Amino acid sequence: MSTTIQLEPVAGFCIKSTVNDAPNHGLKVFVNIAWDPHVPQPPPGSELRIRRAMLGHDVDDPNPDAWYVPVVVSDGRQDKDKAGKPALVFDCVYNTSLKSRTLTDPEFKLFIVELALQRIEAQTSLVLSRQIGTPNIVSKGKLLPRTVNIPSSLLTKGSTHSILPAPSTTHQLIQEVSPPVAPSSTKPKGILKSASTSTLKERSSTPTWSWSKDGTKIQIKISLPNLPRALIEHATLDIEPRRFILHVNDYPVFDINLGLSDAEIVATAASRTSASLHDGNGTEPNNTLTLKRQRPLDVDGATSEWRLADNMLVIVA
Repeated sequence: MSTTIQLEPVAGFCIKSTVNDAPNHGLKVFVNIAWDPHVPQPPPGSELRIRRAMLGHDVDDPNPDAWYVPVVVSDGRQDKDKAGKPALVFDCVYNTSLKSRTLTDPEFKLFIVELALQRIEAQTSLVLSRQIGTPNIVSKGKLLPRTVNIPSSLLTKGSTHSILPAPSTTHQLIQEVSPPVAPSSTKPKGILKSASTSTLKERSSTPTWSWSKDGTKIQIKISLPNLPRALIEHATLDIEPRRFILHVNDYPVFDINLGLSDAEIVATAASRTSASLHDGNGTEPNNTLTLKRQRPLDVDGATSEWRLADNMLVIVA
């Protein structure tokens, strides 16, 4: 379920960065920080909770009431800088209630900027420089109205709009709302080449997975369609605090590395669904990004079992 709302963002300020990696190294990126009252507000929180979020102390906090900041991130659109060279422009729209603190608290402004950069990186797989410029403009280009789908995963009390819980970034706990319905045709290409599929089985046999909390433990379910029982005897499972790898003959190596950056996870995901990083549909990179926010896996206490009737391996760690 989702609610479609109309945004008319008001320009706040603009920052300028550059792409740090090939093949787009040196490409200028303008980020418009904007405000709209229809973007969901952060939840109520004490000053201590807000400061903890700004410092990244709540990244692994399982408390669903941990403080976060919703943001709507646009697709990248092509533009040019003053010299006429190609550039990309993104809009990051926050609730209007954050404007006053951004104007009076320099550390909070840096926090908002960092959230915007990390969301863009996760959405596009670009790696952006933290050497930030502040052009003397409130926005790069005109901010146009846009329609946004907001899934009803979480409701704010007293609000008529629902909001989507999304994973935190590497340094801060945030939530993201899905971008405009009609994606731009100018969305940047991924920076990593796709893995070769010449030696893999057809897609119907590609492992899929999900995770959930089982008390104090984390339960991971890996499904392998059409799994012959004979292959289970030779399967191997390696579990590390921030990684697990499953080897099954005739299947793609199933390697989930929680130690990668958000951008690397998105770039190497099996499906490019980074526009909505936690839409609840169990696709990648959603699972990896959300599990990354949890505590390290309990290697010493980990158990695993095959559920043959379901062609599934269940890990509890």
